[in-house]
Amino acid sequence: MNMLCGIDEAGRGPLAGPLVVAGVVILNKIDELDDSKKLSEKKREELYPKIIKNTKYHIVFKSAKEIDEKGISSCLKSSIQEIMENLKATQYLMDGNTSFGIANLEHKIKADATIKEVSAASILAKVSRDRYMYEIADNFKEYNFDKHKGYGTKAHVEKIKLHGRSIEHRKSFKLKALGEENMGVQKSLF
Repeated sequence: MNMLCGIDEAGRGPLAGPLVVAGVVILNKIDELDDSKKLSEKKREELYPKIIKNTKYHIVFKSAKEIDEKGISSCLKSSIQEIMENLKATQYLMDGNTSFGIANLEHKIKADATIKEVSAASILAKVSRDRYMYEIADNFKEYNFDKHKGYGTKAHVEKIKLHGRSIEHRKSFKLKALGEENMGVQKSLF
């Protein structure tokens, strides 16, 4: 029997917060799955417990510190490998345009919109990351993480200009808006 494990991530590009990668093997049918970006936050929250209940899943968090130390690609690769070790399947499919040199990992652009296992992984990753950003928001009130969830909005960049970076910020992600030079780790984002 073919068992597909869909894999997707949330948080590859933000200035703050973790990278979250999820893997999902669906056991029972789940209706209304789609790319997490196409669903409202309310709909994602409704689907989250249904996915948890009807799948085998594994979710990996990589902190801003790990991203700074190892690089985003390395964090993605090790997260995918951890999922593959923890979820046994006959096929592994990652949303996107690369398999990070991992044997037995297939990739497909927009798989999160067309393959239900990847859609489910997309939702688990996004909801898990958003919940984390909501949880830490009270400890970092000056950054309004609950509003932008660490993404590089103009308002967030202004908060970084005013307060500097917190321990939740990725220091390797350089900002042109702050006059920072590209250090070769990550392209300047603004």
